[in-house]
Parts: sequence; structure tokens; C-alpha cells
Amino acid sequence: MATENKNLSDYDKTTIPNASHYRFGIVVSEWNDTITEGLYKGAHDTLVENGVLTSNIKRWDVPGSFELIYGAKKMQEQHVDVVIAIGSVIQGETKHFDFVCEGVAQGIKDLNIINDIPVIFCVLTDNTMQQAIERSGGKHGNKGTEAAIAAIKMAALREHS
Repeated sequence: MATENKNLSDYDKTTIPNASHYRFGIVVSEWNDTITEGLYKGAHDTLVENGVLTSNIKRWDVPGSFELIYGAKKMQEQHVDVVIAIGSVIQGETKHFDFVCEGVAQGIKDLNIINDIPVIFCVLTDNTMQQAIERSGGKHGNKGTEAAIAAIKMAALREHS
């Protein structure tokens, strides 16, 4: 397991670019909101801790993880430097999990290829609710924190490329 014995919230703040002038869009799935709210808190707090003004963080909610694609596409039009797509899909008894996970991953990949605004994939795809809890502020830290650090780094790459 990739996150075994690893806290996703650990990072070296001295290696993070100055983020005070960047604008971020965060699109959050309402499905599994206990998890997505934890991820949002991790992302939002990390952006603020790294100098981003709260006025430079725009949040939109969408019904589910599949809708993150459209939400992220529309957020790219909002004069942001990076979009973070936050969702949680938990394995059930049907193939629905596979279709949603594949569709969201491919859709966000497509947005990164087609448009010039990076979209960060912060969608947990876990087998159990417990795994999701552990990655959204639990014993493995917070994937939202990791997504925010990736977003800052991608904003800097976009600015300097």
C-alpha cells in the first residue's frame, strides 16, 4: 500500500514556492462529504499556511466525483492558476466504483492535456470508509494537504514555463 507508514501531510516548507500571488479553485464533491470536507480543510489550510490569501481561494461544490470533471473545466475559466478536484469514491458491491474512478481519472487527465490550467487529482479511491478516513485527516495525514502542495508547485511551473 503506497501510504503505509507514510503521513501524507509531511512536507518541507522550505522547498515550497512563494504562493502569495496565486489564485486557486477547489471543486469539492458532496458525495462522502465527511471525507471530502476533511480533504478540503487539508487543502485550504495548507494553501493559507503557505501564504495564499483566502480571497484567492474559490470553492465550488458538485454533487459527486463524476461531476468534478465539469466543475473543474468551468473553474479553469475563472482566472485561477490551478484547480484542485476533491472527491471520494469507496468500493461497493457493483462495478460502479470502477466506472466512476476510471472516468474521473481520465476526465481530469484530459483537462490537463487540453487546457493550460493544471487540475490536481485529489480523489480518494478506497476499498473502505476506514481507508478514506485515514487519508483525509487520519493516521496517514491528509491527501488534501498533498494536493495543495502539488497545486502550489504546478502554479509555479506554469508561471515560469
